[in-house]
Amino acid sequence: MPLINMIRRSLTLKMLFSGGLVLLLCVVLWIGFNVLFFKANVLKNVKSDIAMLSDTILLGLHYAMMLDSENDIKEIIHNIGKQEEIKGIRIYNKQGRIVFSNNKAEVDNVVDMHSPSCWTCHQYDPPPATMGLDERSRIREVNGTEIVGIMTPIPNTPGCIGGPCHVHSEDERLLGLLDIEVSTKSKSAMVVDFERNNLIISIIVFIATFAALFVYSYRAIFMPIRKLIRATRNVGVGNFFNEINMKQVDEIGVLADSFNMMGRTVSEKHRALVDQREEYRDLFQNVPCLVSVVDRDFRVIRHNRAYREHFGRSRGKHCFLMNKGRMERCPVCPVDRTFQDGLPHASEESGVSKDGHPIHWIVYTSPIRNKEGEVVAAMEMMIDITRRKELEEKLAASEERYQAIFESTPNALFVLDADTLDILDCNDSATTSYGYANEEFIGRSFLMFFRKEERDDWREILKVKREIDQCSHITKSGRAIYVTIRISPAEFLDQKVLIASCADITKKLEAEQQLIQASKMTTLGEMATGVAHELNQPLAILKTISNLLSRRVSRHQEMDETMLEEIAEGVSTHVDRASKIIDHMREFGRKSDLKTMPVNINSVLQRAFDFFSQQLNVRNIAVEWQLQESLPFIMADSNRLEQVIINLLINARDAIEDRWKKEKPEHLEKRITITTASTDKDVVIKLCDTGSGIPDAIRAKLFEPFFTTKDVGKGTGLGLSISYGIVKDYGGSIQAVRMDGEGACFVITFPVANGLEMPGQ
Repeated sequence: MPLINMIRRSLTLKMLFSGGLVLLLCVVLWIGFNVLFFKANVLKNVKSDIAMLSDTILLGLHYAMMLDSENDIKEIIHNIGKQEEIKGIRIYNKQGRIVFSNNKAEVDNVVDMHSPSCWTCHQYDPPPATMGLDERSRIREVNGTEIVGIMTPIPNTPGCIGGPCHVHSEDERLLGLLDIEVSTKSKSAMVVDFERNNLIISIIVFIATFAALFVYSYRAIFMPIRKLIRATRNVGVGNFFNEINMKQVDEIGVLADSFNMMGRTVSEKHRALVDQREEYRDLFQNVPCLVSVVDRDFRVIRHNRAYREHFGRSRGKHCFLMNKGRMERCPVCPVDRTFQDGLPHASEESGVSKDGHPIHWIVYTSPIRNKEGEVVAAMEMMIDITRRKELEEKLAASEERYQAIFESTPNALFVLDADTLDILDCNDSATTSYGYANEEFIGRSFLMFFRKEERDDWREILKVKREIDQCSHITKSGRAIYVTIRISPAEFLDQKVLIASCADITKKLEAEQQLIQASKMTTLGEMATGVAHELNQPLAILKTISNLLSRRVSRHQEMDETMLEEIAEGVSTHVDRASKIIDHMREFGRKSDLKTMPVNINSVLQRAFDFFSQQLNVRNIAVEWQLQESLPFIMADSNRLEQVIINLLINARDAIEDRWKKEKPEHLEKRITITTASTDKDVVIKLCDTGSGIPDAIRAKLFEPFFTTKDVGKGTGLGLSISYGIVKDYGGSIQAVRMDGEGACFVITFPVANGLEMPGQ
């Protein structure tokens, strides 16, 4: 015990003891590692040598085994077994019987397959043909000497199969085992020498290192610390401070300099503490928070100026009386909780000021302890939040108003996660439009309203676009509706969201489609005369061919094959022509399904002209074509675009007819020019005429519904309005340009369909 107490009280002894212990542990670990490593290497080398010897013996026995010469095998094993370190050489057959051995007494003995030397391989069924060296090795001790044995399999080789002496089947992998046992006596003696030498070197290193550590610690640590202890005790008992003169420049020297500096500044710090106490008193009084100190009887024993201005002079009065006008302690009191557990607490309170106005504050309490650590009082720091409360009430009222607006908006409104597009909230109109209950929306993706094959395309569009004029949605019942979407980024519950407003325009589009269909029917009615003429021509030819055939048959005239072939081709050609005209009329008159696909605008122009050409021919109106070859594709519906072109051709026809009725200009001809061109981004179509032109006063009204300059009964005023809507549906633009003295031009522009090659490429 005295030695333990001495070590516990002395830093130097602690360092020497701990350092010596660590050094001793390191030396022991170093010796142990070296010895174990050396032993492992020696054993590994012994095993390697035995394995090499086994392979050498097998090579030596191979020829004798091939000749089935037992005498040669015995002679080889006997001669090799004469070496001093070799304790046994055995050859086992597959049944575990010893067939050859340098010890004749072991021959014909059968080894138990469950013995440690055999069970290593025979625990598997069938035994493996090859195993690692460590798995084939075993160590046993005989008379204090370790014996290392290794089993080496004798494999079946091609020379052993089908031989004249001893035949082995091809399925046999092993013919037997070669077992060699070698004594490690000489190796063990070498290991003992190595252990003894390592121990001697380690003891010398330990003693020398410990001695050097002791001398250095005593001179560099123990003696300087003694000086510091004596000087510190003098200061502690109030004696005059004497500086310590120490020449060391290490940590001990720095400690001495620090001690000297501390002694010089102690008196200065004492004076500063007095000044700080006055400063902290002023801070306590002037801090803008309401601060009070309450004893365990809940009486205010101290407070600052801000507290007095709110509640009046409160010293000696109960805090619950001053703060809240109560005659008894509050049921839930943070001060009481601080007294109970000695921890800081916080709460939000409400009360009445000394002027009778309601006030709100957040109170933080912390314990005040005496020297024994007992809680004798609690400090309250109160932050006035009356103004914030008033703002919160106004904000709550504002949120109620905005929530009412949100719910009463006729369009379906959705609050979406900005990253995942999951629905966070929706209004009642959403349930009406889509048929889902409110709880069915929450947590599901906004993309569920789109068709499955379109969802990946819409995912990125919804994140970057703020307006989507027209798209298709699927309701809960599977009904398709058309909506326009307006998207606005915002914040909702401290996260970035998208506010999506979906307006159902299905009925509007249906009305537009009915209007467009009515316009188509009107157009077909206007073109009925031309179509009838188109059909009359192939019908007249067919009638002529029919009359020819009738006359030939009635006169019993024969016709050669060439004439019959020409007649058949003529009939087929004109029937196809009539059928094409009828199919074109039927296709033009059908309702469009609002689907878009890649369209070549040159083909649309040609089809529309073919359908309308007779209307121009009968009026002697020429058409000039200026089409760009390999025009890029656009995304649209060819049937709807054909209606736009026909509407423009009708207007051009009527404008030319009107001008020729009024003016009959001799320097002009009746002509319509159709031009197409393209840029990297757009495809441009121009349709110009030599008609009466467009006055500036009416150009701004051209595309308004029901506006027309034609006489009553000759126009509905819907053609250009419908054309304008169709062009806008596909992201295009249309405008009318007046040509001085040359009529008017309509210019239509469509965006190029990205990712599609030009025709012919």
